[in-house]
Amino acid sequence: MPRRNKNAQKQRRKDRQNLKEAYVHKEDDFDSFEGVEHFQHSPAKHKCKPLEAKNQAQGQYMATIQSKVITFGIGPAGTGKTFIAAAMAADALANKEVDKIVITRPAIGADEDPGALPGDIDEKYDPYIAPFLEVLNDRLGASHVRLLRNNGRILSEPLAFMRGKTFNKSFVVLDEAQNTTVSQMKMFLTRFGDDSKVVVNGDIKQCDLKNRELVDGMSGLEDAVRRLRKKSGDIAVCEFTKEDSIRHGLTKTILEAYEG
Repeated sequence: MPRRNKNAQKQRRKDRQNLKEAYVHKEDDFDSFEGVEHFQHSPAKHKCKPLEAKNQAQGQYMATIQSKVITFGIGPAGTGKTFIAAAMAADALANKEVDKIVITRPAIGADEDPGALPGDIDEKYDPYIAPFLEVLNDRLGASHVRLLRNNGRILSEPLAFMRGKTFNKSFVVLDEAQNTTVSQMKMFLTRFGDDSKVVVNGDIKQCDLKNRELVDGMSGLEDAVRRLRKKSGDIAVCEFTKEDSIRHGLTKTILEAYEG
């Protein structure tokens, strides 16, 4: 048998073994003396540190995702919205709270056309969700993630491909939601089924849509927040500001400069 075939078989066996490893489940930990900024979420595996909030806004965001069906996280880049959503999705899957993770985002932004990228649809789309996948790899292990994607337990696809689908007992994340149209957002928010959790992230001020794609000057994210903020106790909006940034201190100065 050719050596590369043996190596491939060995890798598949290793992937299967890794997937069977037991996960350590810890109860969610609230430090009542220090407040919500010390919210901790159970880790996906024994080698992975518990997810801890770095500030009050993150703590509120984590607690909201844990308790609500739909959570909107809005605010500037660098505040940890994507990282927290990805980490909590990984932990929910590992702890068997959900059967599937679904990751999506509009395939536009940063003045780049995905059609110009090489490869099939997965290869074209993966660069757009790379930050999310990196968090999954860190908390679940790269071999776990690879196998779970192959088995359909972790799905990643452009928002346009979700029409007509329903996701039951899933952790569904829409990232970069400021680039959705109103019709796309409505379609997305009606995809989830029973026992699912939905997180919608974005920065309303960083919309890349053309004016003709807006409705009353609003993207799908801004419109949804306006419509749904007080419609149900199962829906909540968490707002971040540049003061909540966890990146280099200069990012706050840069954001202020661009915002005038």
